Amino acid sequence: MNTDELYHLFLQYPSVETDTRKLKKGDIFFALKGPNFNGNHYLQQALDMGAAYCVADEATVIDSDRIIQVDDSLVALQQLAKKHRMQFQIPFIAITGSNGKTTTKELVSEVLSSSYKTSTTYGNLNNHIGVPLTILSIAKDAEMAVIEMGANHQKEIASYCEYTMPTHGLITNCGKAHLEGFGGEEGVKKGKGELFDYLRAHRGIAFIYNDYDYLHTLSAGIQQLVTYGEKTGDITGEVKADNGFLEVAVTKGAALPSIKTQLVGGYNLPNILAAVCIGKTFKVNDDKIKIALESYEPSNSRSQLLNKGTNKIILDAYNANPTSMKAAINNFSHMDGDKKVLILGGMMELGESSIAEHAEIVKLIESGQWYKVVLVGKDYLDLPSNIFHFSDAAGARDWFRNEGLENAQILVKGSRSMQMEKVIAW
Repeated sequence: MNTDELYHLFLQYPSVETDTRKLKKGDIFFALKGPNFNGNHYLQQALDMGAAYCVADEATVIDSDRIIQVDDSLVALQQLAKKHRMQFQIPFIAITGSNGKTTTKELVSEVLSSSYKTSTTYGNLNNHIGVPLTILSIAKDAEMAVIEMGANHQKEIASYCEYTMPTHGLITNCGKAHLEGFGGEEGVKKGKGELFDYLRAHRGIAFIYNDYDYLHTLSAGIQQLVTYGEKTGDITGEVKADNGFLEVAVTKGAALPSIKTQLVGGYNLPNILAAVCIGKTFKVNDDKIKIALESYEPSNSRSQLLNKGTNKIILDAYNANPTSMKAAINNFSHMDGDKKVLILGGMMELGESSIAEHAEIVKLIESGQWYKVVLVGKDYLDLPSNIFHFSDAAGARDWFRNEGLENAQILVKGSRSMQMEKVIAW
């Protein structure tokens, strides 16, 4: 079956699923394959659960006219997404970067949703499966689409652009994330820059954070740029208060002298300014921008400020890399409090740089004043005696339970696989 025929079926059954555990009656089930799963093994289960059709790329003994054979189920899913994308003449805003892309995506979506019917990436479904699923979830009456793109190697963003076809794009930053896959920091810039390569070739519009010179280099040749930053740009802003929740002021481009967010950390200023910048570009009025940004509540262990007994906890444990870890530690060091506790997990996918990058974090920690320090993970080596060290989050959780901290300020951060949120989950 070709893409046009498959799209005809999709218009009758406009809901796609790749996981039988989430399948609903009337969904089209795509049998995808990975290192540890094969959706072709679940075709009968999908049919029994009420799937309208199953798209498979392996031979099956099941006799059903509801099974559609294709050469590659993943390619079929991506081609179907592109076909659906081509039905729209609305802005498609792609967001990528090493740090802050999910928060920025959420803030941008909140702002645009105040004035437009906006479709956006759910959670962080930002990979080769999540991006096409996001596109296929866009309703025909949508007025805006905001698509998050994650990547851990070169050519990945370029492949997403082929079926997302973004009209606008934003790179939050290029930091020390996924160094193993990208082959170093320059590889990160090249990989993230593939978004701007697409915009350059297709006369798209790029949103640029003016404070990062490398973004100007990556965006060279793009005819339409909209800028934001702390000192210069179409939109400028600054931190007004950062002791607890972050308050920012827009100093140019919008009448927003005070935005009291529910985010933690001055490192979120660029993310907020990006949302203001995009909102103003699409004529969202200042009052709606302010309400949207102040109403947004972070979740899923991203820049959350929690109270547990008498302790205040900054839970920023969704992910971590050397750039974001240093920013979080520095921000925490400047906050009020005399019983500051660091509970930090390891940083993944750093390749040969991992031991050295973890050593740099330890060096930064030793330059500050802390009540207690707990490090989790195998790449924290040769630690001073005053630092507690555990191999996993379970060990740190037992320490946390037994320590009986009171009136402390606690930062919890680490890569996703470390599951650092479990330390405080008791």
